[in-house]
Amino acid sequence: MSEKDALNVVNKVFKAVFKKDNIFSLEELQQNFAFDIKLPKKVRDSITNEETWADSINNNKFITLRNMEEKDKKTGWMLERKEVGNLDDILKIWNSVNFTTTERVYDSLNVAKSDTIYRCENVYHCTDCSDSKNIIYNDSCGNCEFLIASQRSGNCSFSIRCDDSNTCTNCYSVICSSKISNSFFIQDCFNLEECMFCSHIASKKYCIANMQFEEEEYFAIKEEVIKWILAS
Repeated sequence: MSEKDALNVVNKVFKAVFKKDNIFSLEELQQNFAFDIKLPKKVRDSITNEETWADSINNNKFITLRNMEEKDKKTGWMLERKEVGNLDDILKIWNSVNFTTTERVYDSLNVAKSDTIYRCENVYHCTDCSDSKNIIYNDSCGNCEFLIASQRSGNCSFSIRCDDSNTCTNCYSVICSSKISNSFFIQDCFNLEECMFCSHIASKKYCIANMQFEEEEYFAIKEEVIKWILAS
């Protein structure tokens, strides 16, 4: 997925959530919205020295999934039997083949700067995501589309910063909640529509800070909140 493609996805999400065009670069988006998301790190393939992306960087030797598979087809990974005198000999031999595989992408299309991606399409800098489309800066999300800077969430669309949540649409900053739409700053809630700064409530509309508002005054305040989010 190219940076241009990623920015096009971002703009669609911003229009759905904020009713405004995106004003940020990808770097600014990561700094402002995905600052606490666990994302793949840039490393180097130990064989080719090419740039690659890894979820785990505990090892200091890496190989891309593509290069690992190519070697497996050409020569295989088995070694000829050698004499070993102690455990250090075994560890030294193991080190010669012990590479962390990077950019593990399976049954997916148009994926960039990502690792452990399954059955996805149009993915930019994500990890451990599955069955999703048009996702950017996400960790451990599934069955999502047009989702940005979220983690451990499912069935979410056109949203930003959904954490540990399910079935969120056109939302910003939702935590541990389900069935939320067109809402901002929600925590531990269920079945909310057009609510902001709410916690521990269910089946409400036009609420702000757990207080009921009229539709007209709610949207007047929401416009100010959008300005505040984007200015921050």
